[in-house]
Amino acid sequence: MRIKRGALALAAVGFVLWGGAAWAEQPLSAIGWLSQSLASGAQGLPEPPVTLSGLQTDSVSVHPLQGDSVEGLGILPPSVTGLPRALWGRDDVASIAKLLAQDSSQDLPALQAELLTLLLAMSDPPIGAAPGETLFLARVDKLLALGALDQARALLDGAGPARSPEIFRRYFDVALLIGDEDRACQALKSAPGLAPALPTRIFCLARAGDFDTAKLTLDTARALGTVSPQEGALLTRFMEPELDDTGITPIMPTPVTPLIFRIYEAIGEPLPDTALPVAFTYADLSENAGWKAQLEAAERLSRMGSLAPNLLLGLYTQRKPAASGGVWDRVAAFQAFDSALNAKDAAAVDATLPLALVKMKEAGLEVPFATLYAQDLARLPLSPEVAPLALQLFLLSPDYEALTQGFDPKDPQQAFVLALARGALQNMPAPDALDAAIAQAFSAPVVPAQSQAQMDQGRIGQAILAAMAQMRQGQAGDLRAVSEGLSTLRRLGLEDVARKAALQMILLERRL
Repeated sequence: MRIKRGALALAAVGFVLWGGAAWAEQPLSAIGWLSQSLASGAQGLPEPPVTLSGLQTDSVSVHPLQGDSVEGLGILPPSVTGLPRALWGRDDVASIAKLLAQDSSQDLPALQAELLTLLLAMSDPPIGAAPGETLFLARVDKLLALGALDQARALLDGAGPARSPEIFRRYFDVALLIGDEDRACQALKSAPGLAPALPTRIFCLARAGDFDTAKLTLDTARALGTVSPQEGALLTRFMEPELDDTGITPIMPTPVTPLIFRIYEAIGEPLPDTALPVAFTYADLSENAGWKAQLEAAERLSRMGSLAPNLLLGLYTQRKPAASGGVWDRVAAFQAFDSALNAKDAAAVDATLPLALVKMKEAGLEVPFATLYAQDLARLPLSPEVAPLALQLFLLSPDYEALTQGFDPKDPQQAFVLALARGALQNMPAPDALDAAIAQAFSAPVVPAQSQAQMDQGRIGQAILAAMAQMRQGQAGDLRAVSEGLSTLRRLGLEDVARKAALQMILLERRL
């Protein structure tokens, strides 16, 4: 690719303008790549929150705020989540935020789904907590870390993007990554109490087509000495990329923020998002990206549990692959199986399922695959050779219990997983150590004293997060943690989550 002149200036400015010392006075965040979209000292508006939601009003409901707090704001009511409204009990919001900041990127899909539910749940703020937004921001940051940008935007819309500088900062970056920059700039324009930083102001003016004002803003900043020569060169290049006709390969700045990511893209030097946090991957779902980039983005987000399986299905079946190898072989195998199943051709399903499942396993997408196809697959008569593969999908699907009722076990391991799916592990022999640890949770549960204390104190959210942390320890080799984590989930009433997690731990080959 031909690189344009000025790239080194861009790379050098990246650290000064969006990273390094520029962050010194900014509030700390679990997300280190947020843009400095507002000028230092910008304040929130004293007026009530402004909600600029792009979602239908009948599809999103928001829990009324207590006082001036957004801490318990959510979009999923207790009737959907199954969680109590008094979710956090009496606790320090900073302590809860610290629990949420733990790395959960490698969690089992069942735990990823429950974490999303917890993050989006309507709840009361922690008892005794002062009005604020610490817990709310921690929840939004966790959604950003998971690449769940639509969900994060729904929460931010509910709070009102102009409510505070830190809320707007996240709102603006989510809009940049989703590709809704104009909406974010309009929100900023409607909130005069939030003073945009120079790059943000110029970016929004240019997006609105007001290049004269953007250039005047930059010229004024130069005259006042509030912009360095390097910053001026970068912003000039953004507004007038045609002025650059030579250049050098740019160096990726650290950190890459959504704003610098979009400016690189605007000047014709897009940064590869595969090396960036998963939230940046969302940008490749845009119709402006190539099909391969869209596919890889959808796969990465699906592994994080942040993308609905139907969106993955739509991309996989969009058109015929024009190449081979890698993702193209996966698409071809997926499409062959999809066509066979849609035609209700049992012989063709027998022929195509083995390869399709192998390819899905290579990508770590067995659970979305099972979610899409298990029910339809259960309606076909399959050969004895393929039936065990279908059983794997039934066990990984949301309907694992119903779809496995007609199966007779062929060996001790199969007998164990079928009993687990049906909730009947009492007196069932455990084929190995992992199975024994799982069986204990379902036959003689052992809940840690700390988790029991959290439940007794009404700190349900904290107990859920603690159980997830134990399951991570279990995946790392601590069998006792497996028993304790599953036992806690069951004691909390999350029987379905516990069974799914146990089945996934066995079937997804995350053996200890």
